[in-house]
Amino acid sequence: MGSHTTLTRKKGVYTSLVSGLLFPIHEYLKRHGSVSARKQLEKTQWWSRAQIEQLQLDRLQRLLSHAQAHVPYYRTLFAEIDFKPTAIKAMADLQKLPLLDKAKIRNHIDALKSENAYKLARFNTGGSSGEPLIFYIGNERVSHDVAAKWRATRWWGVDIGDPEIVVWGSPIELGTQDSLRALRDRLFRSKLLPAFEMSEQKLTLFLQEIRSHRPRMLFGYPSALSHIAHHADKVGMRMDDLGIQVAFVTSERLYDEQRQQISKTFGCAVANGYGGRDAGFIAHECPAGNMHITAEDIIVEIVDRDGAVLPMGESGEIVITHLASGDFPFIRYRTGDIGRLDNESCECGRGLPLLKEIQGRTTDFVVAQDGTVMHGLALIYILRNLPQISAFKILQESLDLTRVWIVSENTLDSTISEMIKHEFQARLGKAVNIVIEQVADIPVERSGKFRYVVSKVTPS
Repeated sequence: MGSHTTLTRKKGVYTSLVSGLLFPIHEYLKRHGSVSARKQLEKTQWWSRAQIEQLQLDRLQRLLSHAQAHVPYYRTLFAEIDFKPTAIKAMADLQKLPLLDKAKIRNHIDALKSENAYKLARFNTGGSSGEPLIFYIGNERVSHDVAAKWRATRWWGVDIGDPEIVVWGSPIELGTQDSLRALRDRLFRSKLLPAFEMSEQKLTLFLQEIRSHRPRMLFGYPSALSHIAHHADKVGMRMDDLGIQVAFVTSERLYDEQRQQISKTFGCAVANGYGGRDAGFIAHECPAGNMHITAEDIIVEIVDRDGAVLPMGESGEIVITHLASGDFPFIRYRTGDIGRLDNESCECGRGLPLLKEIQGRTTDFVVAQDGTVMHGLALIYILRNLPQISAFKILQESLDLTRVWIVSENTLDSTISEMIKHEFQARLGKAVNIVIEQVADIPVERSGKFRYVVSKVTPS
């Protein structure tokens, strides 16, 4: 099976206290089963492919039986297509079910909730497809996603409780910085830096924060971390002497030059992660350099444009089934991302299957008239939650002109248009010309991925 490789180091007393006591208490109070789920994942990762596939099949049968019994959307669907969960005898039988996409979720959001779900949490996607999506997640799903991320963190010799810097831009995180959250972050030694604004002054402050916090790990968008690293090189501030073990990057495609920049400047390994609020924690890179799928919880299929499953090794759209999503099932969900699977084994010895390549998922920076560089999400969030808008694309043509393509069923109200212009100008500059163009549809890139922000302005 190969050697069981996980980077190990002697854990500090405080880290042991957090990971072994404080975080488990935190999860218990939130009614999360993350601790037991992570312990189980750390056993099953060493199972053989055949054992893991059997586990997937058993859990898939349970999920589909639950969906038929308790989820109105699937009860109706299964009756219409005469599908019986007991007919699932092999993984290929999953193809008997139609694909689930964002439009179906939007049209059947209440019918997708399990009738016996307890305290569902409402979530939005980050808008990477340009299409706002609201969905719900139950405690089992949250627990399993936390456990999967926690397991992957520990692959790299770090743990919850080790000092951490998080460079992030989601209003879900930034909007919950109340006193309780602040206390939790202090206890867990996690510090959040907002990725929206990347002015020279802010970047220098970020570097000072990182130096004073002396993190064992970084977490954030690859574009944001590489941008901070580039600024450190530019101002001659050394960052490779802090003892940073690893930089975890996610939410965008990681480019080779970004990996090299982050690794060189911070003197650490870079670990790529792939997933989303909707699809879950899909895959993570191990120290041997391969992307392992969280196969105990997630089945990954690769399909062509017509939804037909492609042979192993061919590129196509990534479709996932989340086996811990009984409260609001994600069964054969189209992620909109393009990738391919690999049936090779990893030298780390884990039996978890490999995601060989992920294409797409780019989030560009935009540049304000005064030279301030900010994350593209600063503009995306203005549009994302407007119910009138079904899709959008932002094109920064120059420092003086930004186009906004919008798909909407009805003509946009002038009040909404003016609000969008005002909000964009508040970020990019009052003199910037914001041109809103209502279009019938927005084409995807050649890769098959939707780029929702395209900036032709190069940060200085």
